[in-house]
Amino acid sequence: MEQLLALEMVRVTEAAAIASARFMGRGDRMGADQAATEAMRRTMDEIDMSGTIVIGEGERDEAPMLYIGERVGRPGSAGEGESSLPEIDIAVDPLEGTNLVAHGQGNAITVLAASERDGLLHAPDTYFDKLCVGPIVAGKVDIRLTPTENVHRIATALGRNVNDITVVILDRPRHEALIAEVRAAGARIKLISDGDLSAAISCAVSGTGVHAVMGIGGAPEGVLTAAALRCLGGEIQARFRFRNDDERARAARMGIADDDHVYTTEELASGENLVFAATGVTSGDLLDGVRFFGGGARTHSLVMAYRTQQVRFIDTVHMFDRSKPPAVRL
Repeated sequence: MEQLLALEMVRVTEAAAIASARFMGRGDRMGADQAATEAMRRTMDEIDMSGTIVIGEGERDEAPMLYIGERVGRPGSAGEGESSLPEIDIAVDPLEGTNLVAHGQGNAITVLAASERDGLLHAPDTYFDKLCVGPIVAGKVDIRLTPTENVHRIATALGRNVNDITVVILDRPRHEALIAEVRAAGARIKLISDGDLSAAISCAVSGTGVHAVMGIGGAPEGVLTAAALRCLGGEIQARFRFRNDDERARAARMGIADDDHVYTTEELASGENLVFAATGVTSGDLLDGVRFFGGGARTHSLVMAYRTQQVRFIDTVHMFDRSKPPAVRL
């Protein structure tokens, strides 16, 4: 099953990336997101699978497609109403970085994680307090400690001075105290306007210059981050941060009752047949963006499989018009 997911899921993120990339710099964040969502949904129905969206665009009454609980794929049947393929849970972010695409900025990606049934936490659409690190630092930090203590632990684990450590933080008013403390600790900070999922993956990939991600961001994105970091050997620790009683009640209906529980990477993405795929929409630290040419486009994707311990960077040329063959160059 994992091989099927790894090869097919990247088709889904590639289609979404190409569709949303046509909106780059046009100032239409909603249009870009809609294009990615529609392309992702359409491509899923071309794949022989029996999938259920467990993290998507919201509740059924809020989203016309890729809503939580929606069935996707072309499962076939062994009998009346009986699927012949394994049940797959799917978490999606059709376009992480809608504002980035709208403003023509880098690091926008399309993202998908898939696993066997119940292999991904069904997280409500609320916020997580997150701490993300790479493989070398995994197991050596604790989100319950102060940011200062964790910055020093990261530096020690990496054998660096604190002022050589770079922490990514979303540039939000809610992070004023966090930013001040990390600066006071002596670490470098990279403030980002959007896209903490892409940043979290970067902290687990050598050469990106990112060593940790701290702060409050979307809980659904946290589950997708966990899938990626589990494949890479990195770590995410997360706690729910509900904004109101309605979110707390929704979480309770999903079986989440403890606000202070610290979720581990394995709790967020527990599947053994776990696959993560992402495709660049606009060029960033990790992936190149979509590049269009006469008659086609070129995409750059990251695909990971946990059980087979494989990480692939895939460079794909998509030929929309065979009468205009591309000049493929390395």
